[in-house]
Amino acid sequence: MAKVALIERELKREKLVAKYAAKHAELKAIANDAKKSDEERAAARLGLQKLPRNANPTRQRNRCEITGRPRGTFRQFGLARAKIRELAFNGDIPGVTKASW
Repeated sequence: MAKVALIERELKREKLVAKYAAKHAELKAIANDAKKSDEERAAARLGLQKLPRNANPTRQRNRCEITGRPRGTFRQFGLARAKIRELAFNGDIPGVTKASW
């Protein structure tokens, strides 16, 4: 089980990313647009740098919804591999069965 502080930090990051998503996308589009002047693109890059560091979506970490484990997390389920295995064997995940051949 991950520390509660780490899980809370990730939730805080999610809120910041959602809050600044529109502004981040707008500045990113301007910075990558080759048709804009160099001054406009430089100003957009400066604007991106002025946003909070945790407002960048790449700073988010996928964590298991149950345990908070940061590694071995499957996006499809939002769970760590060990929890997927445990729940699948119990029959708690619909459509998932143990492979046999």
